[in-house]
Parts: sequence; C-alpha cells; structure tokens
Amino acid sequence: MPDPTNEELWLIGRVMEHLDVRTRSGARTFLRRAGIQTVDYVTGPTGRPEARYQADAVRDAAAMRPGRGARTDLNRDA
Repeated sequence: MPDPTNEELWLIGRVMEHLDVRTRSGARTFLRRAGIQTVDYVTGPTGRPEARYQADAVRDAAAMRPGRGARTDLNRDA
C-alpha cells in the first residue's frame, strides 16, 4: 500500500484541467463513472470542504477512456 503522506492529491479544478472538461459536474461525473473515490476533504478558500482525489487514479482512468469520436460499439469482446 502506498504511503499516504507521499501520494499526489488533486482538487476538482486540477481534475478538470487534466481531463480538459469545462464543468465541475462533468469532472465529477467522470470520477463517479470511473469509480474513483474521494481520499479526503480540505477546507477551501470559501470555507467549504473540497474533495481531493488520487492523481494516479485519475491519470489511469483518463488514459483508458476512448478518444473523441471513437466507435466503442465495434470493440465488443463477447
């Protein structure tokens, strides 16, 4: 198990940048569908809690998603 003190954690804004997604809800939808769980929460500048996510998990899930216009219906393994 990796040392939690050394793991890179991203806020939703950084996840949005990496995924090239324009909205927070779009990034959260991606995280939910990819099964990426929140690691912890920190207090943001407005005083509200902000979730943090494992950067490695986000990178790995982003690498697995199909490209723009990909015909995913042609890749049936059945």
